[in-house]
Amino acid sequence: MNRLERPLSLVVVCFIMMTSAFSQSTTVSGTNRTIVLGGIARMDSTEKTIYLVFTGHEFADGGESIRQTLVKHRIKASFFFTGDFYRNASFAPLINKLKNGGHYLGGHSDKHLLYASWERRDSLLVTKDSFLTDVHTNYTAMKKHGISRTSAIYFLPPYEWYNQTVADWCIESGLTLVNFTPGTSSNADYTTPDMSNYVSSDSIYQRILRYESTYVNGLNGFILLTHIGTSPMRTDKFYRKLDDLIRELKKRGYAFRRF
Repeated sequence: MNRLERPLSLVVVCFIMMTSAFSQSTTVSGTNRTIVLGGIARMDSTEKTIYLVFTGHEFADGGESIRQTLVKHRIKASFFFTGDFYRNASFAPLINKLKNGGHYLGGHSDKHLLYASWERRDSLLVTKDSFLTDVHTNYTAMKKHGISRTSAIYFLPPYEWYNQTVADWCIESGLTLVNFTPGTSSNADYTTPDMSNYVSSDSIYQRILRYESTYVNGLNGFILLTHIGTSPMRTDKFYRKLDDLIRELKKRGYAFRRF
């Protein structure tokens, strides 16, 4: 099941459970990082720094636009792709440009597997062996682009959904699990108008700025996740607002950093 086939009821369950987990998260002393179920969900909340993160599996229509915007603003970002994305020959030129541009390129699983049940997050849908095999295959695809596992230790789980067991497996494998910081709906940029949970790009943009101005620490340490490409059914592409968003956040004093 891909992102677009996710039933609305499961999306709602996912949102509620993610929000609940985040509210019960812990802050690591000395780093001010927020840890949710063993994964980093927010970097240092005392630093006015944002981590722009882009994931990719099937689509890459926003790749060149995003890359050029980052070059324009002299920003390094982090990109997490599946093995299928890395093996797609039509995406190879973009991947090489991002790599040569000094951006972080990491893993996002090989086949975009769903690791845990939406309804019961502690219920695994994969075995340890199948998880390790999938991750290994993801990194094998990355190696063909000159990306070594040791240079890409940060791993972002498919569907941005995992549990403590998956995080433990990552640690055993020498990987650091990271996830997006909830609260802005930036990750909803994949939704299409036929979905009941559709969120327009204007709404996402305003929610990001509203969050920044509402909470004490604003977007400090935020892992702000969007997608490098989305279904053609979504013509309202959020990446077209990236330039305006970066300029506005710079005005508000934010710097940008990659993993």
